[in-house]
Amino acid sequence: MIERYSITATPDQLAERFSVDVPEFYRPHYNAAPTQLLPIITAAAPKGLSVFYWGTSPEWSKNKMPAEKTINIRTEYFDEKPAVRRALMRSRCIIPADGFYAWKKVGKKTSIPYRFVLVSRDLFGVAGLWEEWEDTDGKEMHTFSVITRPANDVVFSISERMPVILSRENESVWLNPASTENDLLGIVNTETISPVNFYPVSPGISNTAYDAASMIIPTPPVDQHGNLTLFD
Repeated sequence: MIERYSITATPDQLAERFSVDVPEFYRPHYNAAPTQLLPIITAAAPKGLSVFYWGTSPEWSKNKMPAEKTINIRTEYFDEKPAVRRALMRSRCIIPADGFYAWKKVGKKTSIPYRFVLVSRDLFGVAGLWEEWEDTDGKEMHTFSVITRPANDVVFSISERMPVILSRENESVWLNPASTENDLLGIVNTETISPVNFYPVSPGISNTAYDAASMIIPTPPVDQHGNLTLFD
């Protein structure tokens, strides 16, 4: 499951990379996490950044752990779940990012967090789906989910899943209303071409309250309890 990523770009960098208008309230996220309001680009409004909740709103997530199906959509679901395939045709989005996090289990109670970035350190777009619905008070809500696929050889050393990272060419196809189902399924089922590197980061990334630039600084491998480990 992918439950953290980063988007640390400046407004100018985002505008140039994705050809979108960036609102004044945009701010970087070093520890983007479920239930947060985060920037995405929808096929319905491809020229600007929208801000949706990742998975669910904070009010709905109280006393609940975000479910994988809420924050992630596995590529396998497009074959298994007709409703997800229908969503693929009507509500696609791109999630701007410059890194994502995964935890490597090195014992029953020990995990080490790692950050994955492109070798080029460039911004990239992650494939996602968004949804519009009303809460119990009739308030309109917008959420999004990250599409994940089985990890490639590099990521698999840490995690079994990774986001679907779009090539620049596929970004335009992904947002194009005229794209066919075969076009879209071809994208989500194609292994990520862009090479990635990874490095250990602070275990503080596990705390969604921490969202500082220090979260992306390489650190010695440390478990979630702050203990140095040789398992790297």
